[in-house]
Amino acid sequence: MLYYLTGKLIQKKENYFILETSGFGLQIFVSATTLKSLPEAGNIINIFTHLHIKEDAWDIYGFFSKPELEFFEKLLSVNGVGPKTALNILNIDTAERLMAAINEGRVDLLTKASGIGKKTAERVVVELKGKFGQIDSGEIAGIMESDSDIMDVLQNLGYTKAQAKQAISKVDSKIKNIEDRIKAALKILKNV
Repeated sequence: MLYYLTGKLIQKKENYFILETSGFGLQIFVSATTLKSLPEAGNIINIFTHLHIKEDAWDIYGFFSKPELEFFEKLLSVNGVGPKTALNILNIDTAERLMAAINEGRVDLLTKASGIGKKTAERVVVELKGKFGQIDSGEIAGIMESDSDIMDVLQNLGYTKAQAKQAISKVDSKIKNIEDRIKAALKILKNV
């Protein structure tokens, strides 16, 4: 089993990157969060990995943190959730926030993932709820919900989903009030 890889980042694409290690160029699929965290091409990186073997392919999935890898693998344990679906769930938010949403039973937040319907989201919640230990679930899930609402507001104002998501990620986590979070996101977008 591949647990981690170290190598030179060669190229970044929409949902994967190429890592050169020991003379091999490996395609590694990643979440949007991990892709955004990657340095420029040419840098040496360490990445935790999950090797998914199927009849016609050996796919490698990469994660910067061990908790993100572990969360991905727990998602794979849910019936009907494959690696692409698990990555789509990870594209919503950080692993910690997603664990909190699952612990709170927030099916509505999971359905924000591309290709995730209500039945799949319910299955994830039923099978994984309570399996993540102590997390301040209520507060984190509340922030996720407000961030989802802020995303809708920013998109209605004409910003792209990517622009809105990036601005929201830069808002100070100490700001809890939704109106103040919207103002902070707009200020960030104005300065870009």
